[in-house]
Amino acid sequence: MQKNGHYDPLFFLSDELYFPPVEDANIDGLLAVGGDLSTERLLLAYKSGIFPWFNENSLILWWSPDPRMVLYPKNIKISKSMRKVMRSNLFRLTKDTCFETVIEQCAAIPRPGQDGTWITPQMKKAYVELHKKGIAHSYEVWSEDQLVGGLYGIDLGHVFCGESMFSLVSDASKFAFIKLGQELDSKNYVLIDCQVHTRHLASLGAEEISRSSFLRQLKRTNK
Repeated sequence: MQKNGHYDPLFFLSDELYFPPVEDANIDGLLAVGGDLSTERLLLAYKSGIFPWFNENSLILWWSPDPRMVLYPKNIKISKSMRKVMRSNLFRLTKDTCFETVIEQCAAIPRPGQDGTWITPQMKKAYVELHKKGIAHSYEVWSEDQLVGGLYGIDLGHVFCGESMFSLVSDASKFAFIKLGQELDSKNYVLIDCQVHTRHLASLGAEEISRSSFLRQLKRTNK
């Protein structure tokens, strides 16, 4: 990977439970390659400001981008149209009732500019295991008896690391995200980690902060 006019070698992980300093990530945020998706390594990653993101036919890639996209729960934006949706009986929310279905739907939804999905069978298995251990959670949105949207992520106690969301009808994923933000605000969570910038997340109040600022806030919650 090119940095400052020359190429720095990527750090290849071994079986040792270790990550290099996040400051060693390249300009795109790529930090390391390889390793595994064990519960222990995933928890170390998230607590260190690192997350996995890779395609089905590649090695595991570990990222820590700078800047970092986050949402402070108290800053969530609810448009006038979404306020009407929130007040209506159009949707209802459940939590952790069908985690595997949510992650499967997130994997199946086509994304603009994305060829295939990064939620590989390997990733699904790892996050289902995290869910069984009470670390990963899903939020499901229903219209009558139909699952129409949802999201899932990792709960570190005072930081929620959002992983992916899906919507089969208009506003369903926004409904899930707003409900998540409101719940976390009531519980005094510090932030929701949204990882990288998207216009959709920005429209809901998420913002970019420096990686160093993100890590300081994350470390305070890990004590």
